[in-house]
Amino acid sequence: MEARLLLVEDDSEIARIIRDTLIQDGYEVTWATTGLEGWEDFQAAGYDLALVDLMLPEMDGFTLCKNIRLKSDVPLIIISARKEDEDKVEGLGLGADDYLAKPFSLVELKARINSQLRRWHRYQGVPETEDISKYTNGLKINWDQRKVILLNEEIQLTVKEFDLLDVLAKHPGHTFSKQELYEHIWNQIEADGLHTVTVHIKSLRKKLNDPVKTPQFIQTVWGKGYKFIGEQK
Repeated sequence: MEARLLLVEDDSEIARIIRDTLIQDGYEVTWATTGLEGWEDFQAAGYDLALVDLMLPEMDGFTLCKNIRLKSDVPLIIISARKEDEDKVEGLGLGADDYLAKPFSLVELKARINSQLRRWHRYQGVPETEDISKYTNGLKINWDQRKVILLNEEIQLTVKEFDLLDVLAKHPGHTFSKQELYEHIWNQIEADGLHTVTVHIKSLRKKLNDPVKTPQFIQTVWGKGYKFIGEQK
């Protein structure tokens, strides 16, 4: 779904991860490091959604949210390390559409963004089109509905299996290590996480009827990890 997003976050490490992930997913992202800069950016251009941290220099997130809502009805998602109920109530009371407490997974963030954009586009009367990818050998993925079809039959994947397929298929040809996949999808850093990834990849391959020795979709890069090799139609 093409959209222009405003990200207002003063933590450069977090902001870069969010920005780079969203850009890879096809969004156009403007990153502001202060509340005042974010407000200036918002006034200078049109955006489809804003992501705002609460603890910002120059202008706090609450004030920024209030200013944005006074000017526009675009979806507004608060991302903050402040988990107090009072902050959530105040943020939502100022017109925010959603509140995501740190730390959060990138998968969840993308799902929240997609949900809010769909509502916004419906509100504006923009026709919806399903985001579907088709591959040779009979594989079809409906990203919006999180459905996988193989040879005209729906395959029942677990949440984590679909998340693995999502990451791999959306970055074809890129080799992901088990550690990268575990940290990204499970949002944890644990020694036994590599075995967890192995088990889920094995199950995903079985459901896709994708043998290790002659893969059509997921290839093992020995000593490095996995990559998606499906050819898109």
